[in-house]
Amino acid sequence: MANEGHLALLKEGSKAWNEWRRKSRRRRDRVTPDLYNADLAGRKFDSFDFHGANLGQADLSCTSLRHTNFDKAFLEDANLFSADLVSSHFWLAAMANADLRRASLASAALSRADLTGANLAEADLRGADLRGATLRSANLWHADLSGARLVGATLQGANLVFCNLDDSDLSGSYIYGISAWNVSVEGAKQTDLVITRRTQSRITVDNLEVAQFIYLLLDNKRIRQVIDTVTSKVVLILGRFSPHRKDILDQIKLKLRFLGYTPVLFDFEGPQARDLTETVSTLAHLSRFVIADITDAKSIPQELSAIVPTLPSVPVQPIIQAGAYEYGMFEHFARYSWVLPIYKYDDPMRLMSEIEGAIIRPAEEIAERQRPRI
Repeated sequence: MANEGHLALLKEGSKAWNEWRRKSRRRRDRVTPDLYNADLAGRKFDSFDFHGANLGQADLSCTSLRHTNFDKAFLEDANLFSADLVSSHFWLAAMANADLRRASLASAALSRADLTGANLAEADLRGADLRGATLRSANLWHADLSGARLVGATLQGANLVFCNLDDSDLSGSYIYGISAWNVSVEGAKQTDLVITRRTQSRITVDNLEVAQFIYLLLDNKRIRQVIDTVTSKVVLILGRFSPHRKDILDQIKLKLRFLGYTPVLFDFEGPQARDLTETVSTLAHLSRFVIADITDAKSIPQELSAIVPTLPSVPVQPIIQAGAYEYGMFEHFARYSWVLPIYKYDDPMRLMSEIEGAIIRPAEEIAERQRPRI
């Protein structure tokens, strides 16, 4: 429990407290403030000298601690929920498992602080100095680290989901095992990010968003086989989801599934998002081949324009129902050898009966021929 005499001194204000700290440092038997498990919630301790103090398990929630010195302080398991710690100093502070949710740590000096397992969800760390800090397994969900300095920081296993890292400096940081979904890194410096464990040979990349994938490629001996399996089974089906066309597309999907493929059906009848073309292009890159129903085409011309010229390894099989005509610009794609001749069918029953020989086999032959050789 906290030392009663030290708690009494706190009540006398920062001037008396800091003078006591100054005098105690001159003594051979320096006194370490013992505020372990103290209830200090909602108080104001701006500019207090807590250098080296024992604040383990202390309740400092909703406390004002602006410009306060916590260098080398012990704050493990402390509750700093919604505390105002703007411009405070935490050099070499021990803050493992501290609750810092929604804490205001803008411009805080956290160089080499130990924040292992700390909960920093929604914390304001704008411009904070976290150089060499340990944030292993820390929770930084929705934290704002824009402009923060994280050079050489250890982020192993940290949760960075929805984290704002705009204009931050992550150079040389250790990022093995991080969760980095929906992270904003605009203007961030990302050079020499270490994606391996400290016990492994050092491998670095310069992009946080692809680091996890690169590590999988290096570490998982089967990942390339998995990628090859995915790209040899996925078939992208493009078309319109008007009532009549949807039934035909669904039948194609079921037939492909029966034949061991993984059909991906893209609905052009839905909302036209700004990144629609990019989404289709991404799906096409993962596909063995594409089946494009150009009957009553609407958005397909734009999507084929994004796919065909840039993906010679992915055959495109256009289909059209008898009585319909291809759109005017479709003939432009005839010059690409990986675009098969249009397959015309009278009715869906015929389409299903001929799909293996008339559509899948020719597409597979081109896919195999166009496949890059290693």
